Amino acid sequence: MQGYIRFADELSAWFGKVFAWSIMVMTLGIGYEVVVRYFFRAPTPWAFDLSYMLYGTLFMIAGAYTLSRDGHVRGDFVYRLWAPRTQATVEMVLYFLFFFPGILALIFAGWKYAGRSWSYLEVSSNSPAGIPIYQFKSVIVVAGILLFLQGIAQVFRCILCIRTGQWPPHAQDVEELEKVLLQSVAGERGEAGAESHAGERT
Repeated sequence: MQGYIRFADELSAWFGKVFAWSIMVMTLGIGYEVVVRYFFRAPTPWAFDLSYMLYGTLFMIAGAYTLSRDGHVRGDFVYRLWAPRTQATVEMVLYFLFFFPGILALIFAGWKYAGRSWSYLEVSSNSPAGIPIYQFKSVIVVAGILLFLQGIAQVFRCILCIRTGQWPPHAQDVEELEKVLLQSVAGERGEAGAESHAGERT
């Protein structure tokens, strides 16, 4: 199980980090559009398509990566009060009740949706540029498969937690800025407290 968890985490991370570069492409494309539209009065016919296709691709592909890092938002005001074994048991049940059926529906519906689009090489109807979008719709299937594979890894994490009473650690390669700042403040307070205690002893 540990081996599969590492494999799924690394696969999700690879896709997430590769497709994160779409932010740069989107930023450059939209920046170019703003300049030519407002300074040269020559708007591009493809900027809107570029923005929604790249943002949609990033959002969907990054889902598995975020799941592997336990980064999705969780309404945990009750969950966090439970023991790890209880958390893992409830999570595992919910994965089978909601996550896997939903992801399988996404994969199969996306397959039909993308297949129909590929059959006539669909182009965007939102702009005069006629940007091809059939390849963009294939992202639905890829994202669904990645989420399914990562979901199996999350179930394995639940099983390990039920056995040991401790959650297996998630890979950490990025930190929320808020969390870094809170840790920094806590460290500074700890150092200040230690210095004050040392001053009292002297």
